[in-house]
Amino acid sequence: MKFRANLWIGGALFAAVVVGGTLAPWLAHTDPVMDANLMNAEVPPGAEFWFGTDAQGRDIYSRVLYGARISLTVGIVSQLINTVIGVALGMSAGYFGGWWDDFVSGLTNLMLSIPSLVFALAIMAILQPGLTSLLIALGLTNWSYTCRLSRAATLSTKQQGYVEAARSFGASNARIMLLQILPNIAGPIIVIGTLGMGGAVLAEAALSFLGLGIRPPFPSWGSMLSDARDQITTAPWISIFPGLAIFMTVLGLNLLGDGLRDILDPHSQLRKA
Repeated sequence: MKFRANLWIGGALFAAVVVGGTLAPWLAHTDPVMDANLMNAEVPPGAEFWFGTDAQGRDIYSRVLYGARISLTVGIVSQLINTVIGVALGMSAGYFGGWWDDFVSGLTNLMLSIPSLVFALAIMAILQPGLTSLLIALGLTNWSYTCRLSRAATLSTKQQGYVEAARSFGASNARIMLLQILPNIAGPIIVIGTLGMGGAVLAEAALSFLGLGIRPPFPSWGSMLSDARDQITTAPWISIFPGLAIFMTVLGLNLLGDGLRDILDPHSQLRKA
């Protein structure tokens, strides 16, 4: 079935990136920062340097592996922050309603009207470039989709009989939201979180490419692409391999999210049937 193919292919691609980043100290041939040798500058891919070398003679294969650690850290942590903020605001707005629902809805609409990358650029312009600043910028700019989804799901779920039963037994609002509502709306949240990780990886690459993310010489796929602009015609492999790494990671996360959506959404399964 199509959704199982998406799930397996996406999961395999994402798992390969996770394994590569996790085992980078053992899989890399050289140190991605210190092992620079101008005698080996811009060597094309071959038996010694699988992905070739850059203008400083550093092994691109090793730098791509270490760059995966940065991209995965940014994607997972920033999306986790977005998910926590979005779920907390969306569930509370849908459950309590009233002025709090109006406030959260207005704030969500405001965030949706501002492109997340533009908002992240503004935050990074204020903060010093670096991994922590990157996590803060991306973790505060993309929660609105999760918030809107959580609010809509909570509005429909809180009317169910098991929620009314828990309320009649004297369960607190916090207990009802955590134990009755959240497990029943977790499926769509997991899907949008998976897709959001791909967006975070792209946003990190864009910010690093512009010089507002991870600064050289530390390996980041975006900064590697930025450094390779001048050699794109003379040494195209310098930009090809980090670009492929970004492509494969985002493709894997999108396919994984698509497969999870089809599995966790019963309406999608009925349409396919």
